[in-house]
Amino acid sequence: MLQRWKSASLRSQLVAIIMGLLLLALVATGSGTLTLVKSYLQGQVDDKLKAAVALAQDQQSFDKLSQPNPTTPNDSAVPTDYSLTLYVPGLDPYPFGGSQSDRPAIANISSAEAKQRGNAPFQVKGTAGTNWRVVAVGVVANGQNGVVIIGLPLTPVDKVMEHAVLVVVGVGLLTMVLTFFIATWTVARSFRPLAKVEKTAAAIAAGDLSRRVEIDNPHTEVGRLGGSLNAMLAHIEASFAARAASEGRMRRFAADASHELRTPLVTIRGFSELYRHGALTSEEDIAMAMGRIESEAKRMGSMVEDLLMLARLDEQRPLQLKPVDLQLLAHDAMVDTKASSGDRAITLTGLDDTTPTAAPVQGDEAKLRQVIGNLVGNALRYTPEGSPIELAVGVRNTPAGSVSVIEIRDHGPGIPEAETNKIFERFYRADTSRTRETGGSGLGLAIVAAIVGSHGGTVRVSETDGGGATLVVSLPFHDEPAELVAT
Repeated sequence: MLQRWKSASLRSQLVAIIMGLLLLALVATGSGTLTLVKSYLQGQVDDKLKAAVALAQDQQSFDKLSQPNPTTPNDSAVPTDYSLTLYVPGLDPYPFGGSQSDRPAIANISSAEAKQRGNAPFQVKGTAGTNWRVVAVGVVANGQNGVVIIGLPLTPVDKVMEHAVLVVVGVGLLTMVLTFFIATWTVARSFRPLAKVEKTAAAIAAGDLSRRVEIDNPHTEVGRLGGSLNAMLAHIEASFAARAASEGRMRRFAADASHELRTPLVTIRGFSELYRHGALTSEEDIAMAMGRIESEAKRMGSMVEDLLMLARLDEQRPLQLKPVDLQLLAHDAMVDTKASSGDRAITLTGLDDTTPTAAPVQGDEAKLRQVIGNLVGNALRYTPEGSPIELAVGVRNTPAGSVSVIEIRDHGPGIPEAETNKIFERFYRADTSRTRETGGSGLGLAIVAAIVGSHGGTVRVSETDGGGATLVVSLPFHDEPAELVAT
């Protein structure tokens, strides 16, 4: 039975619980009502019996009844509904009044018993099997102590109770039937939104993550459940989409990395085979081949280092954070560039072409130096020789708060607008040549974007006044002095 209950649907269980509670309520109220009605009707009979006790005080009548040849007392003194029986020691019980065919079935009773009952009504069976309420009254008849039993039949009360039971049972059954249909319809209607949730969940389990639960009323329990489920589904769908996009990027990354690494490997292998087969006969040819092998090996090593850097950034390893001033890093980059590219005019200025100011951030100094170095190297690589480069540093106020900014401005050909959102992708290069030494690996700006993103900042491209490209790095402002010495 318990197993069947557990295996039943929630709807069936709810309807069964409702019907069970209703049955208990009907039984309790019906029983209480019948008990009160019976008590009330029986109380009326008892009141009549108590009022009839005065009949037993007619000493003259009982004296006549106790004689050897008794005569019936005046009928007008005994109401026809009542049954009276006189019990005197030494004589047979003498019934008078009421029906002779149906009387209280009391064989004998003493005056002591009557006195013990104290004129309190009690119930006995009748000679015809009916119920009677009787009262025992002690009397004196011709000097002897006797007892008069005064009784009233409960037949009218029993008939009323039989009708009352039929009414209570009939009303209860009708109520149960109506409640069953109403409860079944109400529960089914209430569970309709839950059925939609079940159907949606089944579709999702089948692989359709685009399905959503239709919410009729968001304030109900099922409505709130549907809203939570929709939010969860949106999150799951976004996670799957992000994972698919990540897997796509990873596949493209692996394909591009394989292609990029294959180019120098092919070069190294080609020159090695030429040397092994004796095709390089002169010292000049051998020196040229060794130079190409060395340059391609360096290029491949640099690319591997960049890939390892991106892998470490993807793992989100903890940064070595401390107060850093972007102005000092920009100054060091300017000095390094002048030393390595003396023909380039590179200057340090403020954001509004004023005196540069401190731009404190909380960051990893080595990685921020790499960001600035990559951006400056990118500007040197893709701008004509002799064109100037400016490093602008300062603090800029935005609606979201203050940010420390460094801008690398060049005056070269610039970056087409269609490519401004692509240049930070891995292996993307505006110059599609994969063999030019100045072309780069296409990972420098991707590393910049990854490092800046790990610091909670942004990097974007804008156009330089007068032509050229400006790469703008914005990092959260950190108002703490930087303990950093320019190198």
